[in-house]
Amino acid sequence: MARTEDDIKLIMKELKEIRKDLEYIKEHMLDVDRILTEEEEALVLRAEKEYEEGKSVRLDDVKRDLL
Repeated sequence: MARTEDDIKLIMKELKEIRKDLEYIKEHMLDVDRILTEEEEALVLRAEKEYEEGKSVRLDDVKRDLL
C-alpha cells in the first residue's frame, strides 16, 4: 500500500513541475502572426515614413472615393 502512495506522490510532484513548465512556455511563446517578414517590415517602415511626411490618406477618404 505504501508503494502506491509513494507512486501517487511522485506522479503529483511531476505533474506540478509539468504545469510550471507549461505556464513558462505559454508566457514566453512567440505568436507567429506577430513576426514580420523582411518585406512586411519594409512596408511598415515605408508606411510610417509616408505618415510622418503627411502623404498618407485616411481610410474613410478612400472608402468615400470608391463609392
